[in-house]
Amino acid sequence: MYAALRSVGAYVPKKVLTNADLEKMVDTSDEWIFKRTGIKERHICADDEYTSDIGVKAGELAIQRSGLKKEDIDMVVCATITPDYFCMPSTAAIISDKLGLNPVTAFDISAACTGFVYVLAVAKAFIESGMKKNVLVIGSEKLSAITDFTDRATCVLFGDGAGAAVLSATEDKTEAIIDIHTAADGSYGDFLMTPIGGTGNVHSAELKNEASFIKMRGNETFKVAVRTLTKDVVQILEKNRIKKSDITHFIPHQANYRIIKAVGDALKLDEKQVVLTVHKYGNTSGASIPMAMNDLYESGKLKTGDLMLLDAFGGGLTWGSALVPFAGKK
Repeated sequence: MYAALRSVGAYVPKKVLTNADLEKMVDTSDEWIFKRTGIKERHICADDEYTSDIGVKAGELAIQRSGLKKEDIDMVVCATITPDYFCMPSTAAIISDKLGLNPVTAFDISAACTGFVYVLAVAKAFIESGMKKNVLVIGSEKLSAITDFTDRATCVLFGDGAGAAVLSATEDKTEAIIDIHTAADGSYGDFLMTPIGGTGNVHSAELKNEASFIKMRGNETFKVAVRTLTKDVVQILEKNRIKKSDITHFIPHQANYRIIKAVGDALKLDEKQVVLTVHKYGNTSGASIPMAMNDLYESGKLKTGDLMLLDAFGGGLTWGSALVPFAGKK
């Protein structure tokens, strides 16, 4: 039994925060932001719009496009670093309830920007073991809730959004996810983190909310990201004896245009292979890859049988890559 990616879906909040808006909030400019990140705008959730809410909308679309009924879904896995509740219940459990699914296995994983690759690996393993047949995987983030909008080094980068996919069991190997790599190195944990709030550094009454905001060592993270992402892609292609020319779509995590371009150049990929959405959405962490996949699908460029190469890097530090044929209905 194999795991096939049957459908994709995504949702972005209605509110748009442009670089011009940020010029009024911090000492920055549209030119400065775009030159260093490639970002023009990002979407921001309403105050009463939660990670589970946008995850539900992406999930509904993915289920609808899969041709399955809601009762066919037997597991929900959500990648998020901005859960509705930091301890419990899991955002996946809330999404499952809001979708009206039968009682199913539901849990979150925390792998930051590599989250969607991690949930693909989890779903693939459950399906190939025979434990599950149809798994809804979601990357959903309300990063505006943990972004310090007085810190120009980080507030220009992050946005909110959700992406989802349905993975189903198949006996057809040509439809199957070929391979997934995931890894982490905690020795770089302080490069990208939310430093206060867990049992390792507990909140106290004296601490301000700002203590839970994202902190990043940008230059160091950039260097490690480019080196690691390039190496991981080379390894997964060589292991599976796949040529770069066989890749229809290279879909990297949409963190920063300079990182994407550096990796693409190092791999000598054709510009037509590289999918870019960072200018529209900014960095949406674990949601960015499925959101980019959805853009590709809705533009008519993602066809059944196309081979996607996914590549991500995030806090932890975590990274991962995946070779995924699109097995949507013909």
